[in-house]
Amino acid sequence: MKISSSFRSVAVTVIAAAGISIASAAHADSGKISFAIYKAAFFVGGAGGEGTLTFHGHRYPITVGGISGGLAFGASKTYFHGTVRHIRRARDVTGVYGAAGGGGALGKGAQVIVMTNDKGAELELSGKQVGLQVNADVSGMTITMK
Repeated sequence: MKISSSFRSVAVTVIAAAGISIASAAHADSGKISFAIYKAAFFVGGAGGEGTLTFHGHRYPITVGGISGGLAFGASKTYFHGTVRHIRRARDVTGVYGAAGGGGALGKGAQVIVMTNDKGAELELSGKQVGLQVNADVSGMTITMK
């Protein structure tokens, strides 16, 4: 069976492209992130806070902001910490993250969340929440570097 040279060329190109994408994914790294965020809501909510990204031994100050809509009311403060994955440089953590979910806290509570931004950075966060909050909403969060 003869394989045409154009088919071989296409096959080699596809294999090479797959190898490059696997190699570039292998170069992606992870870092640690922590921040405190204050949230207040009455159907529409807002949130803001500050924190730190630790990546390759360097600490980068970050600002966090957000908005939510749906069934949400209350006020709370949450201390998040976790890992950011699939980043090549510190600036990859910046961007808009979206999530849909629900939860609540009266006094103290806990939250766990996984979100991804448009650059492919994945946040895996857990946090301790203080305050009164009930929510079943769609929310977005923006991270910027100071």
